[in-house]
Amino acid sequence: MANNNGIIEQPRFSCAIGALQSVVAIKRAMPILHSGPGCGDMVQGFFERSRGYAGGDTSPCTNFSEKDVVFGGEEKLRKIIENSYKVLDTDLQVVMTGCTGGIVGDDIEGVVQEFQESKKPIVALDTPGFKCNNYVSHSHVVNAIIDQYVSVYEEDNPARSDKKLVNLFASIPYQDPFWKGNLREYKRLLEGLGLRVNVLFGPDSDGVKEWQTIPKANFNILVSPWYGKTIVDHLKVRYGQDYTWFHSVPIGANETEKFLRQVLSYAIEKKSGIDVKAAEEFIDRERDGYYEEIDNLATFLLEFRYGLPGFAHILHDSGYVVGMAKFLLHETGIVPKELFAIENTPEKYREAIYEDLKSTSTKRTIPLYFEQDAGYAQDIIRNTEHKGRGIILGSGWDKGLAREKNYEFLSVAVPSSVRLVLTTNYVGFSGGLRLIEDIYQTALNGYD
Repeated sequence: MANNNGIIEQPRFSCAIGALQSVVAIKRAMPILHSGPGCGDMVQGFFERSRGYAGGDTSPCTNFSEKDVVFGGEEKLRKIIENSYKVLDTDLQVVMTGCTGGIVGDDIEGVVQEFQESKKPIVALDTPGFKCNNYVSHSHVVNAIIDQYVSVYEEDNPARSDKKLVNLFASIPYQDPFWKGNLREYKRLLEGLGLRVNVLFGPDSDGVKEWQTIPKANFNILVSPWYGKTIVDHLKVRYGQDYTWFHSVPIGANETEKFLRQVLSYAIEKKSGIDVKAAEEFIDRERDGYYEEIDNLATFLLEFRYGLPGFAHILHDSGYVVGMAKFLLHETGIVPKELFAIENTPEKYREAIYEDLKSTSTKRTIPLYFEQDAGYAQDIIRNTEHKGRGIILGSGWDKGLAREKNYEFLSVAVPSSVRLVLTTNYVGFSGGLRLIEDIYQTALNGYD
């Protein structure tokens, strides 16, 4: 079922130029917008608290005007690039077009090539908002940086020359509100197996120096139902790097152990030279620590069993929807009801996502809607009744619906002005524990 009236209410993603946040997430990298003056401000308003080094409404912009539509804006872009180097000390610049620049057809690649020929670390790509959303354009940004910047350093970083090095492609910066904490936890877990990890984005990356070593990785790891797959496919062609693909966000003990054992098995297959016994001991240690905390919950769960949520609705991207559904059902006993993947999932991936969710339970069918119209998704929840106490896991827009239905509410997705997230993670063993804390604390807040 889908809303086919052509109107999208409460979109939970941005247009293509929203991937400027993927640039902001790289240390000392700066997007330059060849767009109208409102694009950066729009992105800033959607993601909130996302300026980073030079993002959102602080990004240099050509402020495309009617005059530029008529006469072109290439000279203005050239001057903006020149002046940006004078104002900010950056390691990488990425020029991105908005809708007006994309329609007019300015040769931004030609302008940027002038600076590339003078050894400036700069990249250009076409990101008009009508082209795709930021889930897709995130991959375009990464592949453009690989082709136009990383490629310059290939001679010093021979393909697949470091057997223990891997490139990780998982959380999309800022679109995933927990991206910083998640990447940090992925890195910690994978290093626990004995691997070295390029996370590429955020404070736990080494910035552009880390990007330069992408070719050296023995293999790549993709954690996603679909977004980012064009990156690992591109790297397979360019550097001969194979990849292991985990299709949903691993939350809690079951899925995290499955994820780690999948990576461990693949690392052995790829002759990474890691200490398998030590890796197995690390997994066992992490799992045991998780269940020790779960055991400590027994008294609490017994005392409050009638006051805790019994079912949940989730509105998020498909990776989180499936990951959270598996975690809630198997590790908290909260039954997933109607679920909504809101990122405009490409048709060719939907059946595999259905099957992944279907594997969550052999006893019940969990309804999943691929619905980018979150207003329509809310109407489905509004007109659905279930016995017991419910909780909605969604964006800040869903708080009113939760109040209307007398459900609990937890903000786990963008946009949201009702929760501040700094370095919280929801992936891994520790992420599962944090999600339990957040859900149960939300329920407890309703008690006097």
